[in-house]
Amino acid sequence: MPLDADAQGVLDLLASQNVPDFTELSPAEARALTLAPPPEVPTAVDEVEDRIIPGSEADIPVRIYRARGATGTLAYFHGGGWVIGDLESHDESCRRLCAGTGANVVAVDYRLAPETRYPGAINDCFDATAWIASSDEFSGPLAVGGDSAGGNLAAATALMARDRGAAELVFQLLVYPVTNADFTTVSYRDNAEDYFLTRGAMQWFWDHYVPDAGTRADPYCAPLRAPDLAALPPALVITAEYDPLRDEGEAYAAALEAAGVPVTLTRYPGQIHGFFGMYTAIAAATRATEQAIEALRSHLTPHRG
Repeated sequence: MPLDADAQGVLDLLASQNVPDFTELSPAEARALTLAPPPEVPTAVDEVEDRIIPGSEADIPVRIYRARGATGTLAYFHGGGWVIGDLESHDESCRRLCAGTGANVVAVDYRLAPETRYPGAINDCFDATAWIASSDEFSGPLAVGGDSAGGNLAAATALMARDRGAAELVFQLLVYPVTNADFTTVSYRDNAEDYFLTRGAMQWFWDHYVPDAGTRADPYCAPLRAPDLAALPPALVITAEYDPLRDEGEAYAAALEAAGVPVTLTRYPGQIHGFFGMYTAIAAATRATEQAIEALRSHLTPHRG
């Protein structure tokens, strides 16, 4: 379908502000560019706590969103191409997921590239998930989730948890996830420019996170390359029509289903990469978040209906 009017409005605004492509920036410049003020009235949750937890390679900052009477927990990994993003950039998304599900949400501030290259980010995310699973503070079922590069880390964490037996996961929320380093797909070709995330930007992100092309075939780096996807937790995969990552996200959903994993795949028509967190600008962001909340509720807080 045609580009959604709300999404077009976002693109027009960015064009009017002459926002440069990431390929023109250093990582530090890109991080400064993407800093945005919090909403005037953030979604209320029962409690928010910033903490440092131990990791196998480094201490890991986390932000814990607590829901009173929670019976489950979501470990959430922010997007940003493994190079940008932090606890602040995805604070509102985590608040909405916590308030909507009635589950605790633990946002993980994993180490960024190029200062820390692969596998630093996935090791942090796995360590944080294992910490939640072993902590007396959290009871009930445990899920992982993330958007874009965070979706990549959620999928990889689910694989790693299965392979190492360190955490039993009940669900994975994958929002336009990076699952492969293949820039030749139809969606990369058709959406290479002009739709917020560009092919050049994704190549820039990959070059910072995993500069060695051979390493990009590692399943914990590119989950679509995993030889066996059986026995993974059920998944909701959300994709956007005008997104270079659309095809690899949908290919991963198909591969999970072929391996016997229960999967729901939803492509949001007319949408661009990043829409999931654009609550004030794109109406579909709220619809997609509500879909994620309902899926998470059914696995983390079933008694809440």
